[in-house]
Amino acid sequence: MSTARRGAPRARRRPTVVAVRRALVGSGDGRAPQGDEGSAVVEFLAVTLILLVPLVYLVLTLGRLQAAAFAVDGAAREAVRAVTSAAGASSDAAPSDRAPAGARAVAAVGIALGDQGIRTDPAGVLELSCGTDCSTPGSTVTATIRLAVDLPLVPGFLRDAVPLSVPVSASASGTLARFAEGRP
Repeated sequence: MSTARRGAPRARRRPTVVAVRRALVGSGDGRAPQGDEGSAVVEFLAVTLILLVPLVYLVLTLGRLQAAAFAVDGAAREAVRAVTSAAGASSDAAPSDRAPAGARAVAAVGIALGDQGIRTDPAGVLELSCGTDCSTPGSTVTATIRLAVDLPLVPGFLRDAVPLSVPVSASASGTLARFAEGRP
């Protein structure tokens, strides 16, 4: 006969290493432990939203800033070309070549910015300056373009409260030809 009494509490056995492993990684037959079905999909979606959405926004923002930097650089260069080529236009040149240098520079800036999809007033972003006199051959002409690039996908009410734009600027210089006639 056994010496253990009925109704007496049994001593609790400590879990073995095998039992703990089965509880953590499953039974070894390829099935997930109970209660973890579908958690990989949820974790994948959470990580995708946390990492991928900001990465896509960063790419969009950097693309817009790079396009603006490329546009203002080209616009400044073309504005200087327009001014220096207008200074050499003779009176028997075509009417489009005899246009005032400032108007030609504004038109060149508008085309250069429009090529990169930037819609703004070209006269508002262009600043022309001359070393001495803009009609004197040999003087230096400098064109500076200053543009504020709005961050993409930012709602309008937030733009009113906080300035959410990045300033982009470029300048270019050129010299009027020494033997050019005075500007028309």
